[in-house]
Amino acid sequence: MSDIQLSLLNDFQRGFPLTSRPFDAIAQRLGLELEGLLDTLRRLTREGVVSRVGAVFRPNRVGVSTLAAMAVPEGRLDEVARLVSARPEVNHNYEREHRFNLWFVAAAANPAQLEQALHDIEQQTGLAAMRLPMVQDYHIDLGFDLRRSVGLTDRHQQKAAPSRALELDALDYALVEAIQEGLPLMARPYAEVAAFIGTSEADVLIRLGRLLDHGVIKRLGIVVRHHELGFRANAMVVWNIPDEQVDEFGRCVGASGLVNLCYQRPRRLPEWPYNLFCMIHGKDRDAVLRHLGHLRDQCGLTEYHCEVLFSKRRFKQTGARYVAAQPKAEAI
Repeated sequence: MSDIQLSLLNDFQRGFPLTSRPFDAIAQRLGLELEGLLDTLRRLTREGVVSRVGAVFRPNRVGVSTLAAMAVPEGRLDEVARLVSARPEVNHNYEREHRFNLWFVAAAANPAQLEQALHDIEQQTGLAAMRLPMVQDYHIDLGFDLRRSVGLTDRHQQKAAPSRALELDALDYALVEAIQEGLPLMARPYAEVAAFIGTSEADVLIRLGRLLDHGVIKRLGIVVRHHELGFRANAMVVWNIPDEQVDEFGRCVGASGLVNLCYQRPRRLPEWPYNLFCMIHGKDRDAVLRHLGHLRDQCGLTEYHCEVLFSKRRFKQTGARYVAAQPKAEAI
């Protein structure tokens, strides 16, 4: 990868310009021609290095989502993984090193649709899906510093969600539907989106700015695929933390600068006693385990047992699809 490509993918994962011609602004900063920049992004998208250019939504601010896990007999894993990945509600689907060996994320417009999708998966596979919805977000972004051996975000760039909820109208939902799979790779992407949903380019820019300011969109920029960029090891690390201490430890882990994700999820006793989750991505297993050691020391977690669920296979990785139709406006 050239230095310019590295700068493009590393430096524009957030802070994407909210201007009429955003790609012109990026091309100018990189010393490229517009068409050369767009061609590069189109090629990297075809090659799977770039997932999309667009929005990463804060979980459960538009629609609902959950992490789910299944204990799949080894001989059925490929079959069950195909059935799960075929569901449009599923956006991530991984095999992990654990008795619960298939882990996926599902998203839908509302709780009833999400539960129906999970029920359908259980009916199709004949297996139970353990629901693990997010209780508290301590650090969720999934941007990557591509110049390091462990792909970490800059924790100082994270914005807390505002306490006041933003009421979305029908046009906001139409905007979410239009961009949830990415912005069009063209000179004036916001104008194209505006024409699609029946409003003006200026209105789209105002609405996107408001969604960013209120934390509905966590970041706007290039969404990369870590595996294709050399971060081939990733582990979900889980702890059983006393309920009265989970916020304290969660805030420490989330602010440590040593993880990509950190969140609280419910226990599912007796089979799943863990309530604090984090994700570490690295170029190899040793890098991940080194950072886990630093994390345990830094946050005082050495006395707490953890399980480390390394990813083995990626079956599906796409952006979440929260809006499938034109829902009625509602407050979130």
